[in-house]
Amino acid sequence: MTSVKQVQITFDCASPERVGRFWCEALGYVPPAVPEGFDTWDDYQRSLPSEERDAWFVASDPTGVGPRMYFQRVPEGKVVKNRVHLDVRVGTGLVGAERLAALEAECARLLPLGATRGQLLLADDKNESCLNMQDVEGNEFCLD
Repeated sequence: MTSVKQVQITFDCASPERVGRFWCEALGYVPPAVPEGFDTWDDYQRSLPSEERDAWFVASDPTGVGPRMYFQRVPEGKVVKNRVHLDVRVGTGLVGAERLAALEAECARLLPLGATRGQLLLADDKNESCLNMQDVEGNEFCLD
């Protein structure tokens, strides 16, 4: 049996570049190189027929360790809670006030990028604290 070597995470969205650039900033990922023959992504987008503009975007971990993220435009909007979400691991190994401070600091960094703060879930007997959030199109994720 063949084992999986890599995983790509795909987001359905209304504006792939907007959502993809948010996640590049959130995770320290990088966008793809500008296509050959173009000086900027805007130049490339303008060269496409209008229906093909902002149809996709890619975000990649510059170290090559994290999964590639692909953003594709779909006609329908998000209407219900995600069945799968990302946990952005900013508090790994931290507990108590130190963990809460790390979660709050990352939340404060992401809010100006267009994220929305959700509910802070405080530690209990089984889990450490985490903070629910949404990206620029309302996709849920957790600061963990």
